Amino acid sequence: MAGVPRRGAGDSLAGFRRGAGDGEASAARVPQGLIRAARKSGQLNLSGRELTEVPLHVWRINMDTPEEAHQNLSFGGDDRWWEQTDLTKLNLSSNKLTCLSGDITFLPALTVLDVHDNQLTCLPSAIGSLENLQKLNVSHNKLKDIPGELIHLKHLKTLFLEHNELSHLPDEFGQLVSLEELDVSNNHIASIPVSFSSLTSLVRLNLASNQLKNLPIEISIMKSLRQLDCTKNYLETVPHELASMASLEQLYLRRNKLHYLPNLPSCKLLKELHVGENQIEELTADHLKHLNSLCVLELRDNKLKSLPDEITLLQGLERLDLSNNDISRLPYKLGNLPQLKFLALEGNPLRTIRRDVLQKGTQEILKYLRSKIQDDDEISSNGELPVTAMTLPSQSKINLHAITALKTLDYSEKQATVIPEDVFNAVGHNPVTTVNFSRNHLTEIPERIVALKESLCDINFGFNKISSVSLELCMLHRLTHLDFRNNTLTSLPDEMETLARLQIINLAFNRFKVFPDVLYHIPTLETIILANNQVGSLDPLQIKKMDRLGTLDLQNNDLLQVPPELGNCINLRTLLLEGNPFRTPRAAILAKGTAAVLEYLRSRIPT
Repeated sequence: MAGVPRRGAGDSLAGFRRGAGDGEASAARVPQGLIRAARKSGQLNLSGRELTEVPLHVWRINMDTPEEAHQNLSFGGDDRWWEQTDLTKLNLSSNKLTCLSGDITFLPALTVLDVHDNQLTCLPSAIGSLENLQKLNVSHNKLKDIPGELIHLKHLKTLFLEHNELSHLPDEFGQLVSLEELDVSNNHIASIPVSFSSLTSLVRLNLASNQLKNLPIEISIMKSLRQLDCTKNYLETVPHELASMASLEQLYLRRNKLHYLPNLPSCKLLKELHVGENQIEELTADHLKHLNSLCVLELRDNKLKSLPDEITLLQGLERLDLSNNDISRLPYKLGNLPQLKFLALEGNPLRTIRRDVLQKGTQEILKYLRSKIQDDDEISSNGELPVTAMTLPSQSKINLHAITALKTLDYSEKQATVIPEDVFNAVGHNPVTTVNFSRNHLTEIPERIVALKESLCDINFGFNKISSVSLELCMLHRLTHLDFRNNTLTSLPDEMETLARLQIINLAFNRFKVFPDVLYHIPTLETIILANNQVGSLDPLQIKKMDRLGTLDLQNNDLLQVPPELGNCINLRTLLLEGNPFRTPRAAILAKGTAAVLEYLRSRIPT
């Protein structure tokens, strides 16, 4: 063997044996077969092995002489260890590592390092010596700081730092000039370094779930940026300079404090605009006229009262979400949008479209709107609008027309702490199918509601201060739609099980900490909206029994895990789980839609 070249003879071999002794438990979880294979392939996957430290012989894989070299003196073509490949990819994810050794410098050829889902509190400064590194994933750890040496990684293209405890980013961050993808979501970052303007190669930037109150105008210099995610921050405005980002294709501004939609005249390539859960009150022609490429417009949970006719300028629009606004009337020409496949309208006080039409889905709604275009033109010509259920009376009067002609009892937006007796007296013997008592200051359900039980199908108690559901409500056996969003409910009574026709219940923005058990026992339910509560778990076996349930919205709750058995609930057409603290499914899977999420969950069911 004297003529055989050896890497790092002598002391390095001692280092190999010494490493095995230092961390016997961790070393035992790294089979020699994996090490041998890694020497040939240049790739080593040690994911999910409960490692508390990385054995020294892993760091020294390209330096130490393998033990088999001393045990076998005749080598076949596959055993020539001296022709080994330098390690280029190392996966240490989903372990129990609290730190990484400075010995990482022994792996200078690394192009990919994945240490996500560990318990790392810091990174070694030695990481700056990995000059060939192109992808670094340190997400889902406990990092509070980033070592300054990180900026020396001049070839780094992808950096994942999401779900850590970072409060700031280094001022020199802009020196990572090769960076194409950066994810710093779910941290505590309050400001973005001005040096970000130097990240001109950046294509995707995720700043979601931080503490940003504004965006620096320098962000607009990122001329390659195609995807910008600023979801769940504290943004009240968006810099005008953002409008000059000509490459931008996807913009996420959900769950901020925006009062108006930004004008984006130069964003000709913008395909998706997500601005749900803000405080936007108006949508104008100026907002829409430049967005010729827009395919997705998400405006749910805002304060929009109307939709401009210019919505028809968006000829490529495929998805339009207007859920949970204050829209009472839609422009009939909306029906002419040729590509529109999904239109969400639930949670609006629409009374110009019959409930049975709304229930039939997007295509039937569009068909209905098209059928009304001629009528709409006639109305526009004489300047008169038809009387609808949303023709609000003065404070002292009750809309008798709505009661008699439309079977609707409307006493909304009155700031009332109780519903006056005169309101119920006005009903007389008229059958009422719809009650709207939303946007008042009610603390309890009016007792006289039970007098409407023979005809009442639809109740809206949204935006009140109701803390409990009375038994009177449980007597409304014809009820199909029930809206309690934005109240202070923590539970539902078991007696609600008697609501044998209930199809849709909206409990968003309440204070539920557990999934209301009674809902499992209402088999007619088709839609359950429990978004923005504090629900920590649900029973997938009970959900599976609800064979009519098509929509389950659990966004922004406290789910730490999603039970894999939920994947068996194949009747679910819409499952919304974004904004929960669970680690899996990852955001990339959630973004693919309900079918992909259910398929992923089924794949995780233990066999």
